[in-house]
Amino acid sequence: MNNWIAVFETSQLYQAEMVKDILADNGVEAVVLNQQDSSYKFGDIRVMVREEVKEQAVEIIKSIRCE
Repeated sequence: MNNWIAVFETSQLYQAEMVKDILADNGVEAVVLNQQDSSYKFGDIRVMVREEVKEQAVEIIKSIRCE
């Protein structure tokens, strides 16, 4: 995952999955990287995209947060 960058972070898996699905619906490949401890629920869950589509992904995420 050398060319991948985080564009969204949360502590809720369902939020990360929703963002990933919205990005995919807009033609942006994304993956969820869950670094949360399963027992204690601390740590981050990140939505990752390739560096070359970072700006596009950020704009899509901004647009869904404003609605």
